[in-house]
Amino acid sequence: MANRKSPFFDTATTLGKIVAFLGISALCGVLAAGLLLPMAAVGGATATAGGDMLDQLPAELKEEPLSVPSRVLDKDGAVLATFYAENRVPVSLDEISQNMQDAIISIEDERFYEHSGVDARGLTRALVNNATSDSTQGASTITQQYVNNVLINAQYLNNERTTISGTKSVADKLREMKLAVAVEKEMTKDEILEGYLNIVLFSGRVYGVEAASRYFFDKSAAELNVPESALLAGMVQSPNGYNPVNNPEGATARRNVVLGAMLGNDVITQAEYDEAVQAPLPQETNPLPSGCMAAETANYFCDYVRRVVEGSEAFGPDVESRQRLLDRGGLEITTTLDSDLQNQAEQTAKANAPYTTFENSSGLEGELGASLVTVEPGTGNVRAMAQNTNYDPGDTEGGTTINFNVDQPMGGGQGFQMGSTVKPFVFLSFIESGYSMTDTLDASINNYPTYSNFRGSCAEGGYFPVRDEDGWDVRNAIADMHKPMRADYGLYWSINTATVAAAYAQDLCAITDVTDRVGIHNAGTGEPINPAQQAFLLGSEYVSPLTMAAAYATLADDGNYCEPRVITEVTDSRGNSYQVPPVNCEKVADTQQVAELNNTLKAIASERIAEDISFPIAGKTGTNNASSSTWFIGSTTGLTTASWVGNYRNLVSLEGHRIGGVLYEDVWGSIIAGPMWADYMSQAAPQYDTADFTAYDGPASDPRTMGSREGGERVTVEGRPGPQPFHDPSVAVSTED
Repeated sequence: MANRKSPFFDTATTLGKIVAFLGISALCGVLAAGLLLPMAAVGGATATAGGDMLDQLPAELKEEPLSVPSRVLDKDGAVLATFYAENRVPVSLDEISQNMQDAIISIEDERFYEHSGVDARGLTRALVNNATSDSTQGASTITQQYVNNVLINAQYLNNERTTISGTKSVADKLREMKLAVAVEKEMTKDEILEGYLNIVLFSGRVYGVEAASRYFFDKSAAELNVPESALLAGMVQSPNGYNPVNNPEGATARRNVVLGAMLGNDVITQAEYDEAVQAPLPQETNPLPSGCMAAETANYFCDYVRRVVEGSEAFGPDVESRQRLLDRGGLEITTTLDSDLQNQAEQTAKANAPYTTFENSSGLEGELGASLVTVEPGTGNVRAMAQNTNYDPGDTEGGTTINFNVDQPMGGGQGFQMGSTVKPFVFLSFIESGYSMTDTLDASINNYPTYSNFRGSCAEGGYFPVRDEDGWDVRNAIADMHKPMRADYGLYWSINTATVAAAYAQDLCAITDVTDRVGIHNAGTGEPINPAQQAFLLGSEYVSPLTMAAAYATLADDGNYCEPRVITEVTDSRGNSYQVPPVNCEKVADTQQVAELNNTLKAIASERIAEDISFPIAGKTGTNNASSSTWFIGSTTGLTTASWVGNYRNLVSLEGHRIGGVLYEDVWGSIIAGPMWADYMSQAAPQYDTADFTAYDGPASDPRTMGSREGGERVTVEGRPGPQPFHDPSVAVSTED
């Protein structure tokens, strides 16, 4: 025989529906608290049990800050991007139209100004209605709804289990009631109404009446008229169900119910009602863009800033908490970005090297990338970060989220071979080792046989031998350069044999000490350059443009290296400030030694890259061995910019392909990346300092000529087996400039 169901718990009965609505213990507890019916309606023992239950529940609402969007700002306070889980714009009650206040009270809690948090009359009416009909009425007052939303907001912010309507336990409901009563003792009715209208959900991720008004009507909440207010007030019951764009019929019906309630409560006239029910609904919305994808400019910079926040313990103990803070904490993140420079950089990159695809004779495909990243010498502040692609997952042509400018852990790729852009640091170490740019190198040597010993004080045994069984062939891009030459001449023309000769005369560990000091490291692994691999001397290492811009900024600022930084200040919605990396600079090279090096770099930039620029500039070109990456990294005293153009998918050469409508049979940094740098810096640099670089106190000379300088000496290396002079001028040439 089937078990008999107790009629007391049968929800088909009137009493069963009442019990199902609150639960018997909750009902007794509420009655005991005197919130619903006279105490005489229940027995003393039952009332006492319910009262004890209420006494054990918290009586104080611990309110967390509202979940509000965070904003990323440029250095002048302009908004670059917004991040949010909830689109909310808190406003005071006097910034919300009286129409909206009247509408929400009329439909949600017409006795709002009469009860003390829990409306006994309204709850009794709802109980009876729900017990005796198929329709359902809610009984929560605005104060209770406010309490519920505050609890949910706190749960989200603290990453706790979220209790939503329909899943509340008896204890949840009782706690909500008790807290509502407590809130009414601590807050005025206007404060509660203000809090409610700022916290409640209206649609999707749109929370609070100000954001809702902007979203649906493109106006502030202070300007809402009667039908607009009624529409928004009606949506609170079912934010997505009564969305006027998705469900105009349902939204209209619900709006008119609210208008009827407003008429019944005498807050609008019959004429206002008749006019309001005829008002059209909004046909489209005005969403607030969220995230870096939606930013109008500086998308890749935005992505880098986001990763900096998510990677910093200043914003939480783990990535999840930092993301939550970014989405909900109302952060104001002031960055180093100069929007004027950023716009110029984006336009220049896309104009000089528009995205295109190509393939070589073997069918291997390539994609053309270009980037410009600008760092301020003396601060490390990143002023621009641009590239020629669109920031998206690649669904559109020329779309990628790979940030060419930065290391792989920060959203970049594996980096690009640095080519000859490393050579200034080889020669800076050469100067630090006691030599001079006036000294003569034997650049005729193009082969370093197996076991030729390059000195390395950090190596076991003190040397790094050439390990290749065929020795190391060093090839030049200009065939008649296998001859003795001054160091500055060798750097000016980017002669590989001169660079290696300069390295052979010193200590490879001293060279990598210089590259370490100026922050050069592998873009994929973050590891410093390995001196055991002699090919690094000619630029085999994979680096990011930001790394190289910061390194060259050291040369622009008399040997002061500054870590790149993108954030200057962060505050949250509560006024708290967060620790951000300060300007972090260190003197890593002697001023006069840098000045001696800069004499050659100034000649390269002004004679080979930008003859028309009138202010002082200095820099160096670079092209990798496969001709798939071209560079020019150059500075004024106020800005350093790394310009890179290349194939970002693989090592397919750019030779024989069109870039910006120009067919390039030969590929060099001086004819691709260099002109892009000049186009950009001719506009950007004058907005910052363009003073003369520090003068070198030594003898003046012209690095373009072969003539000897006063005081120059021939560099000789004795006591080591190794290099042999080269005598065949028909040697094949390298594309490494």
